[in-house]
Amino acid sequence: MRTGFTTDQLKDPGLADAEKAIRSCVHCGMCNATCPTYQVTGDERDGPRGRIQIMQQMLEQGGRPSDVAVRHVDRCLSCLSCRTTCPSGVDYPRLVDEARAHIATHYTRPRDERWFRAFLARVLPYPGRFRLAMRMAPLSRMLGSLLPEPFRRTTALAPETPPDGEAPAPGVYPAEGVRKMRVAMLRGCVQRVLTPEIDRAAIRLLNRLGAEVVVPASSGCCGALNHHLGHEGSARRFARANILAWWKVHENGGVDRIVVTASGCGAQVKDYDHLLRADAGYVFRTKKLTPLVRDVTELVEELGYQGRAPEPLTVAYQSACSLQHGQRRAGLGERVLAAAGFTLAPVAESHLCCGSAGHYSLLQTEMSQTLRARKIANLQAGAPAVIASGNMGCMEHLRHVSETPIVHTIELLDWASGGPRPARLG
Repeated sequence: MRTGFTTDQLKDPGLADAEKAIRSCVHCGMCNATCPTYQVTGDERDGPRGRIQIMQQMLEQGGRPSDVAVRHVDRCLSCLSCRTTCPSGVDYPRLVDEARAHIATHYTRPRDERWFRAFLARVLPYPGRFRLAMRMAPLSRMLGSLLPEPFRRTTALAPETPPDGEAPAPGVYPAEGVRKMRVAMLRGCVQRVLTPEIDRAAIRLLNRLGAEVVVPASSGCCGALNHHLGHEGSARRFARANILAWWKVHENGGVDRIVVTASGCGAQVKDYDHLLRADAGYVFRTKKLTPLVRDVTELVEELGYQGRAPEPLTVAYQSACSLQHGQRRAGLGERVLAAAGFTLAPVAESHLCCGSAGHYSLLQTEMSQTLRARKIANLQAGAPAVIASGNMGCMEHLRHVSETPIVHTIELLDWASGGPRPARLG
């Protein structure tokens, strides 16, 4: 596609990335065939091809984007199924990220939406604040109609009872037997509060496989939540904090791998070298550390995982977009579960997003629920005993409508190699 960016505009690295993505698009439309939102609405503006035109016009013109442009960019899940499908290799995430940053800077949203987006950016990435918000959820539910509508939706999703146990404390968790590698772990944010059992299972399994796991105190949110809100500055701050935390591990004993237990976070962390490309003080460290990043299922396979399912369970695997499209590790989850002896149920439309997409389910509720209903029907069609996923956001999103227990892939792998039975299996 032709573009009309000025020479001065292309001096901006973000716009230069966006322009390159636009120019590589041949407008074939194959992306629409695998775009979840286009499948629902059939509207060209809700597919990647139409959105590319919308974003091109918005970025070339600069200034305040139209309400229509914002609506259709907002509806994008950033699932990146289009990137997997595209025969021309269009780097769609570079374009949509720049568009969101432009919208965040140049567009004034309605008051309640502004407050809600500020709440998401300033509470969810901080475990202490998020934990406090969860404790206040019962009171918020009592206030009911006194709260703005987006906040009412959020409090309705809060768990009735606190999560079981605590997330692993910062420290060194030694390998069992001969140490094969030394691994630094991303501590994360929301997962640490809602599903602390995931990281506990990951550490047990990695230790059993011969990995020493280091949990740095100063590691935290990966930055993806704010990045997808268009808040590039805070996303970079989170990235820099994690790079510094892992660099300290590297300097004090070395680091062979960096492990991430939420695939959505993993997709973000694997892109740190691009996110921090203009930060002179971080370029060297980021280029050295980013190639070490692994999804936890990727790492256990690398360590030669072998397991034996304690029970003959049939598992429906929910292939998170962030793993199959974002990290381009399609088939990984299914492969390690089969290696553990579990029977995999067939899942139709496994390439389509479940509608979670970080905080998308809170911002685009109608579309998100439509996609969730479609996904859970496909997952439960084979009557599985359990649904497994590698991303906590997908798990929590689906759990509200699922009749089948949902656990993290790593919990099943841990159980099949000597760990405890996942509590959510009942």
